[in-house]
Amino acid sequence: MNFYKNMRTKKWSNYKKNERKSNSGTFTFRTRVVLGLFFVFAALIGIKLFILQVIEHEFYEALATGQHEIYKNLFPERGEIFYNEEMTGESYAVATNHSMSLVYADPRHITDSEEFIERLDEVFEFEDEEKEEIIGRISNPEDPYEPIRHEVPDNVVDQIKSMELEGVGFIEERLRFYPENNMGGHILGFVGSDEEGNLGGKYGIEGHFENDLSGDQGFLHSALSATGSWITVADRSFKPAVDGADIYLTIDRNIQYQACTKLYATVAKHGADGGSIIVMRPDGKLLAMCSAPDFNPNNYSEVEEISYFNNPAIFNQYEPGSVFKAITMAAALNEGAVNPKTTYEDPGELEIDDHKIRNFDEKAHGIQTMTQVLEKSLNTGAIFAMEQIGKDKFREYVEKFGFGKLTGIALDSESAGNIASLRFPGDIFAATGSFGQGVTVTPLQMAASFAVIANGGKLVEPYIIDKIEYPNGDVEYFEREELDEVISQRTATLLSGMLVTVVEGGHATKAKVPGYYVAGKTGTAQVPKKNGVGYAPGVTIGSFIGYVPAQDPAFVMLVKIDRPDVMWGSESAAPLFGEMAQFLLNYLQVPPDY
Repeated sequence: MNFYKNMRTKKWSNYKKNERKSNSGTFTFRTRVVLGLFFVFAALIGIKLFILQVIEHEFYEALATGQHEIYKNLFPERGEIFYNEEMTGESYAVATNHSMSLVYADPRHITDSEEFIERLDEVFEFEDEEKEEIIGRISNPEDPYEPIRHEVPDNVVDQIKSMELEGVGFIEERLRFYPENNMGGHILGFVGSDEEGNLGGKYGIEGHFENDLSGDQGFLHSALSATGSWITVADRSFKPAVDGADIYLTIDRNIQYQACTKLYATVAKHGADGGSIIVMRPDGKLLAMCSAPDFNPNNYSEVEEISYFNNPAIFNQYEPGSVFKAITMAAALNEGAVNPKTTYEDPGELEIDDHKIRNFDEKAHGIQTMTQVLEKSLNTGAIFAMEQIGKDKFREYVEKFGFGKLTGIALDSESAGNIASLRFPGDIFAATGSFGQGVTVTPLQMAASFAVIANGGKLVEPYIIDKIEYPNGDVEYFEREELDEVISQRTATLLSGMLVTVVEGGHATKAKVPGYYVAGKTGTAQVPKKNGVGYAPGVTIGSFIGYVPAQDPAFVMLVKIDRPDVMWGSESAAPLFGEMAQFLLNYLQVPPDY
């Protein structure tokens, strides 16, 4: 009995033990499942947080910043354009951006249209017709948006906000602003809309470097639910905008201001149609470039003609006249065909291919040296110098000086000029070309050709960009590019001496600067008739091109005055050159020659 009892007790004990063991296993399995699910859930939360905080951080950050910051994140800031100051190294923004607002109405929240406009009229002072037109547009209670006024400054926006008007709203507008107004509109260009309403740079630096200045637009995408909320599981992407690059020009702000101001005054004084002035270093670095009539990039739509947007200094082609005699003389000197003291007998008139060519004063001057040819600006002497090397060699030199092709300046709408006549059969074309008729050039080409003489014989590519700074910190520098040797150093030195005599005792005495030797040449070019063959009577283009000091030039300058009320370049262009040269020599602190 005890044995049976013991056995039963032992079985019960084993059962209980087995049951505890079974329950323990079940507990362990369930715990593991729960813990596993917990860790999976925690991992999913961690992954989601990682996606939200790291991978999609920019997306949600952009959403959280509000309308103003979303605008900045998605729409790039246009790069700025700077002038510099040669003597201080400081830079000044001449094309920049500022924030203004578009004021609009939401008619759905306007109960009284007339009262609404009367309140805004306290700020905007609408014209009666404008007021009636706006009231008509905002009277539809189902219309969600009607623009009221663009380009509203912040202080006016604050004034409107203080009125606490129902139904008024504001949208930020980033606008291009040009602080210098019309002191170089042709250089800068402007930002305007195309036919499809897309904003972009037009003309000048704004047009030529549109891709660099505009930057890259951002991208924000995700699906919305029917209620307008973001769908959590939907695909989304965010690419922030990349701002445009900043462009630093070689243009000196002070020199540009003086050049433009003095040019405008000269054009007005002589009742001229327009003009150009270019100041550059002998290595091709542009310090100033101004033309009249100019335009204000802030109000570019107010120009009388679309042609005003073309930069006359690089676009307008004209017959250069007697300034071209310096190029002819350079070719003959470099070939050793003449020297400054070489003489010829000036008959006053030549007949070539049944065409009669006379000196501008219609006089015969007898025995003359090559130096006197430049001093007295003798057409027959220029023809003599050209004939000593032949018309084919003459044409080669004209091409080597850069005529008939683009200079490569980083500005839109450059013209190449036209020297095709120098390839025509017959002798008359080379003869007239020797003193600047029958060929066309641009002002920049003429300035660059004199830079060849000033720098000792090297053709350089004029440049206007100093550097470009990109948003990622990269900087691209622009240095002068030296091209072919056109004339020797000896030729350049001889010709410089001859050009000094033109200013000291020739027709260009009004270009003199006390204490300095100025090398230069006047030009009085005839203007072809618009309709028909020949030249318009009494209509000229006056010019002067030179460099100072003659032995070690600090700058090369071209002055060109279109159709002034005086006949000769010595009367219209040379005085402006002298006045501007005096300022430049003081400003650049160039010591005098004597």
